[in-house]
Amino acid sequence: MNALQSLRGDSRMKWWEPVLWLAIFAAPLVFPSHALIVNEIAIFALFAVSLDLVLGFGGIVSLGHAAFFGLGAYTAALFCKHVMPDPHVGLLVAMAAAALLGLVASLTVLRGSDLTRLMVTLGVALILLELANKLDWLTGGTDGIQGLVFSPLLGKFEFDLAGKVASMYSLVVLLVLFLVARRIVNSPFGATLKAIRDNRLRAMAIGIPVHARLIAIYTVAAALAGAAGALFTQTSGFASLDVFEFHRSADVMLMLVIGGVGWLYGGITGAIVFKLLQDFISQITPQYWTFWIGLFLVVLVLVGRDRIFKPWTWIKRGAAR
Repeated sequence: MNALQSLRGDSRMKWWEPVLWLAIFAAPLVFPSHALIVNEIAIFALFAVSLDLVLGFGGIVSLGHAAFFGLGAYTAALFCKHVMPDPHVGLLVAMAAAALLGLVASLTVLRGSDLTRLMVTLGVALILLELANKLDWLTGGTDGIQGLVFSPLLGKFEFDLAGKVASMYSLVVLLVLFLVARRIVNSPFGATLKAIRDNRLRAMAIGIPVHARLIAIYTVAAALAGAAGALFTQTSGFASLDVFEFHRSADVMLMLVIGGVGWLYGGITGAIVFKLLQDFISQITPQYWTFWIGLFLVVLVLVGRDRIFKPWTWIKRGAAR
């Protein structure tokens, strides 16, 4: 009963969470000139949350998460071009396609070491990148799929150049899918995932169906990553080979390094910090912004995340000594 009460307590929203989300939704309204960067942050926050599900809760290391992001992006583009331009249906179709790929790919990451999983997941992304490049009759090859025009959201709100509608659309999808992910990790299913992450052999010994749990969470995470890819295509109006590139997987991994794994908000925090740093530094030094991002990450690892983002914790520790 205590465990059940603990899970229920974790699933309840803390007092600061509604405040945080209100501030996030207010951002494109208060700073309309920065609506596009807010939209980008929302998309990559969802992408990072999806990776946190498999890495922070499932314990599965992945360097090819861009495979699901890219498949979602191209599925949304092809659906708009050849079937119908409705973004809502396109989003669901992209999520379904990415989930199917995640279900198939999950069978390849159940065995072996972390190094094996890194290579396998990276290989899946590289295979899809090469397919998208070679099947130019379908994907446009290196030119990608351009000039996509999507229907207005809810039949009323058209995507504008300023990005206001796009940012609100991405934020709503982020919130809905974040709540779904939050519900999953704070459920008995999520508790078994944490047990598997901490000690897979012990989880097997007490009767947890490890393989079934990992397949399920990998499939769900793939669907969320596919949704992020679909949002990227729908709010930008194009899909290119760039969505499958390795730097997509690397960037989302860095976001989790910045924000922390295993608490979902780490993906959102990391996306905000990473994208704002990227935007700010690239305006100052467009050629060397990656150097400063890399230096920040080195300092973050050496100093510690808590000392940078929660300075009051180590100040209290120092005072206690």
